[in-house]
Amino acid sequence: MKTIHKLVLKSYLGPLVMTFFIIMFILLMNILWRYIDELVGKGLSMGIILELLSYALITMLPMGLPLIMLLAAIMTMGNLGENYELLAMKSAGMSLPRIMKPLTVVVSIVAIASFFLVNNLVPYSYKQMYSLRYDIRKQKQTIEFQDGLFFNGIEDMSIRVGHQNPETGLLTDVLIYDNRTSNGNMTTTMADSGYIRLSDDKKFLRVTLYNGETYEQTRSGQNWYAKSALSRHVFDLQKINIPMEGFDMARTDADLYSNAQTKNIAELENDIQTLELTVNSATTRSYEPLLKEQLFQKDNTVLALPDSLMYDKEGFSPIEALDSIARLDIRAREKIWNTARNRAKGSRNMFSFDESAAKESLNQLYRSKVEWHRKISLPVSIMIFFLIGAPLGAIIRKGGLGMPIVISIIFFVIYYIISLTGEKMAKEGTWEAIYGMWLSAFILAPIAVYLTYQATNDSGLLDLDWYIGKYKHFKEKLRAHREAKRNK
Repeated sequence: MKTIHKLVLKSYLGPLVMTFFIIMFILLMNILWRYIDELVGKGLSMGIILELLSYALITMLPMGLPLIMLLAAIMTMGNLGENYELLAMKSAGMSLPRIMKPLTVVVSIVAIASFFLVNNLVPYSYKQMYSLRYDIRKQKQTIEFQDGLFFNGIEDMSIRVGHQNPETGLLTDVLIYDNRTSNGNMTTTMADSGYIRLSDDKKFLRVTLYNGETYEQTRSGQNWYAKSALSRHVFDLQKINIPMEGFDMARTDADLYSNAQTKNIAELENDIQTLELTVNSATTRSYEPLLKEQLFQKDNTVLALPDSLMYDKEGFSPIEALDSIARLDIRAREKIWNTARNRAKGSRNMFSFDESAAKESLNQLYRSKVEWHRKISLPVSIMIFFLIGAPLGAIIRKGGLGMPIVISIIFFVIYYIISLTGEKMAKEGTWEAIYGMWLSAFILAPIAVYLTYQATNDSGLLDLDWYIGKYKHFKEKLRAHREAKRNK
């Protein structure tokens, strides 16, 4: 490898690593704020939280990689231009594509690796994230008491404490209503102080109370008017172990969660073929009996020739048939209309098409096609963003995090809006998936080619002095034209 290529590659790897961590940190904060409500108050260990954030962060890589490549390319070429290193390379006879050659090789490797990442690692992360989020949502909140308020996080129990010592956890003025018995009897317990804690495995609630009373109301029957008796028990020390469910972290099988996002490209292709057959089969099973048995049961040519949608039993055209009906008396016409109305109602009632199931299959088909094209389009998007960022950096000749970030955000917002619009259209079936998912590439690819051409020819596309010079030159030409016209 040439020394000049080593210099360019070394200049690129630093900004690449830095922008990767910056973009991933921003996405991590977005993920954290999105899931903060699900994580608070569950007593989750740091390992569970980090596991969820890791899976979520991997799923955000397809969004972050194009922006990372764009920003890193702008910073690298901008730094080289600002330090006049780019100018020195061009003065030595090296063209811009030749200077960018080592960077192009690195980005090409990253683009190829991104396909395997989005095809294998991202679907796995989606499965694990869905499973873990379900387990977290299913888990009950930890037992946390607030002074003077009832805690109702335990089924058929209500607990109120007067005060909880934040250091020792000692509870004072404890009141417990227990309705866990199946016969409807209620137990009320009052104590001066005590401890209420979950066991280490979170399967038992350990209650230790001091100096209290227990009141138990028992009924002789299940009806509200049955006779009842009240018993009282005074204690100095009472210990109870109550079985608990839902406070421990139970892990479910991640393979139970399956959608278009959790499948690789081979599985998506299989789903697309299956869903297309399902939709076509459902349509055929529904419309063909409707046409043959209800609407056109006496015209066998309708299905074979769709344009001949006519009822010509007597050899009349539809217009002639309407004219003949108009010449009938009122009772005959009413009889014909009633017959037609009844047949229409019967056709609607016998219509076997399951609309909700068909729509669900169609939506899954659209989503599967969208995910299939997303996996293919990501490497292309990475290359396009690199080919936009490198020429832009060579043109603006500004390094650091100032101007490059501004330009990167502008291009990424444009890309994001176009991508979301195309994806929405594709998922709704308004556009074909290939048009919706490749729309951003179709729009940004010509921009990348144009910027590369301008940078190769040392254009002052973003140089303010270049625009001022062009404006002055235009004013001079306009003034000369006016003078020539005046002299005539």
